[in-house]
Amino acid sequence: MTARIFAKLLIAIFCVLILALGAVHLLVTRIAESNYRETSARELATKCRMLAVIDPESQLSLARAINVRLTVVDAKGKVLRDSEARPEAMESHIGRPEIQAALSGRQGSSRRHSPTTGVDYLYVAIPYENGALRLAVPLAELKPHVAAVRRRILAATALAFLPAVLLAAFFARSVSSRLGKIIDYSRRIAAGEFEARLEIRGRGELSVLSDRLNETAAKLQEMFEALEREHAELQKLERFRKDFVINVSHELRTPLASIQGYTETLLDGALYDPENNVRFLSIIRQNAERLGRLIADLMTISRLELKTQKFQFASYRANALLSEAVDSMLPVAAKKNVSLRLEAADASAEVFCDSEAVQQILINLLDNAVKYTPEGGSITVGARASGPDFVEIYVRDTGIGIPAEDLPRLFERFYRVDKARSRELGGTGLGLSIVKHLVRAQGGAVRVESAVNQGSEFSFTLPVHDLGLSEQAALPNEPAIG
Repeated sequence: MTARIFAKLLIAIFCVLILALGAVHLLVTRIAESNYRETSARELATKCRMLAVIDPESQLSLARAINVRLTVVDAKGKVLRDSEARPEAMESHIGRPEIQAALSGRQGSSRRHSPTTGVDYLYVAIPYENGALRLAVPLAELKPHVAAVRRRILAATALAFLPAVLLAAFFARSVSSRLGKIIDYSRRIAAGEFEARLEIRGRGELSVLSDRLNETAAKLQEMFEALEREHAELQKLERFRKDFVINVSHELRTPLASIQGYTETLLDGALYDPENNVRFLSIIRQNAERLGRLIADLMTISRLELKTQKFQFASYRANALLSEAVDSMLPVAAKKNVSLRLEAADASAEVFCDSEAVQQILINLLDNAVKYTPEGGSITVGARASGPDFVEIYVRDTGIGIPAEDLPRLFERFYRVDKARSRELGGTGLGLSIVKHLVRAQGGAVRVESAVNQGSEFSFTLPVHDLGLSEQAALPNEPAIG
């Protein structure tokens, strides 16, 4: 590609140089010819003045000696003497332009064909004794001199042409190399290599073009990467959607199957069986309640992910929020013989949050802690400062703990460490996912630390001051993975 560009540029520049040098040669030749003829005319005028001061007989002999034609005319244009023709045979010269100029007192000159001798002459005439004295030289004698001038000019032009060709070749090589790089680069861009960059230094137009192409490639790379990210996100969302449908279907299928089975059993006659009818109805009610909780949790997480959940932010005492949640869960913990205590924070500790959302978070965490803490265990709820702008609230238990490999996915929707036990305890698999979204919607973050058979600590942060959150949750723009 570079070789073809180089050849085309060199041919184009060569043609331009030929035309330019030809034009220069023609112009200089014409100027040189004109200058030579003007010089010849000045020499003839000098000779005219020299002949004008000598006697007539000497004029004719001297004119022949210096190889010029001498003509003397009177005031009326009549030829008195001529070195190459008989005067009486010559017509009046009153109409000749050089004679008219001389008769009017000026030097005159002209070039034309002589009807007397049939030769083209260069004529020069000066005033002379109430008439005119004229010298002429054949133009043919000037042609060898003019041809010599042309040859010298042509030689000079040829000498000037050689370095011009070398400079043109150097220029063509430089430009073709840059253009070749630009063409190769454009092919790479067309092939999708947006990370490639073109290195052409300088201040010329090709350097500017290189910079613009690099900028275009960078923008294309950004757009392509953005599209790749969007595509990856769409694929991830599609997987989440499929997983969500599968999980929801599975979660709904179990209680519905149980309700359907026991309902059919009752309809088939067990309704009148006093030993089992109440137990069957109790199981149906438990599964209906489980369906209700699942639907409620699904609606909650849907509002959070669609950012339609409404919040009422205000400043609250941290201890007051903790006490309210502990009071709500005390009967549940006591029923299982689990100790539930509050580690009060600093009395002045305040958080800027939605109190109902915080209660939902704490109830979910405490409910899980009670479910997975054996009888005789303990649960501690407290708060502590987390830097100058946040308060960290924690729920610590002495329960069965969580394996390390399950911790990264713990806040995903429908993720359960022990699926059978979770369903047995009535869990929907959405509680911790709701906790994560509610915490984030209030500008905080949630984390968990746990070890098997040593208990767990769930903690989340809430801001001390208003972070500029609107009444509608401002969730991060990321896929809903739980």
